Amino acid sequence: MPDQSPNARVTIISVTFNSMAVLPAMLASVPAGAQVVIVDNSTTQAAETAALADRHGARLIANAKNLGFGVACNQGAAVADTEFLLFLNPDATLAPDTLIELVAAAERFPRASAMNPRIAEADGSASFKRHSHLMRRAERMARGWPTSDTEVTVLSGAALFVRRVDFEAVGGFDPAIFLYHEDDDLSRRLRAERGPIMFVRGALVTHIGGASSARNAEVAALKAWHMGRSRVYSVRKHNMPVPFLSSLHSALRQLLSLSVLLSPRKRAKQWAFLRGVLSTLKDGGAHGGPRS
Repeated sequence: MPDQSPNARVTIISVTFNSMAVLPAMLASVPAGAQVVIVDNSTTQAAETAALADRHGARLIANAKNLGFGVACNQGAAVADTEFLLFLNPDATLAPDTLIELVAAAERFPRASAMNPRIAEADGSASFKRHSHLMRRAERMARGWPTSDTEVTVLSGAALFVRRVDFEAVGGFDPAIFLYHEDDDLSRRLRAERGPIMFVRGALVTHIGGASSARNAEVAALKAWHMGRSRVYSVRKHNMPVPFLSSLHSALRQLLSLSVLLSPRKRAKQWAFLRGVLSTLKDGGAHGGPRS
């Protein structure tokens, strides 16, 4: 009989983009028995990523170009055959019992479709996603970690644990979202179509944040441009008020703030965000062209 330990019931899927600075620590934290799929969108670290995946016995899907986060996650999920999936950023690490705690929570809460563990910053402080641009103000949650397992209104994609059957039933991540807000969108669809989404206090993941890919001005600007596009597309998709104007207002407000005006790096990033918002006038912001 196959090993049915909690770890063996989970496939960890991690999307990389020039992530060699952090990926070794993530892979080293994976417990025995868990399957790992690395989907590499890298352009300059493909060979190093492949060698590292091989040393850790991880399955590698190497893309010839950057296909975007959501598409890459879907690629990883498509080759998984376990009951549960854990989408884990390469700059995150697992505590020794994280998967055991998540699987146990899934059994305690059989109606729950997806979960977040307790996510901590590198210094141990709380990292808790409490709101989203795709949510009404009334759905926002209190700051900081909840004190016990509880239903939530949105999940962070940094460590997103989901039943594979529910992930497949909603069609996975929206391929029209290249980067940013794809976890918000998935959260809303899972809640509406499959069942509650939850926070699991006893499971711990440490997330450095902002370190999944190499840091340079070009990458930062590219991310900001995609964030602007994804903001307009996803807000419109979920019927939030004035999607383009609200995104444009946010872009201009940030661009004209004193902290941004005094920082060339922040200014370049916000200009890229604004250009991303404006680019949606042509195609609505969907990756790959207009969507119905």
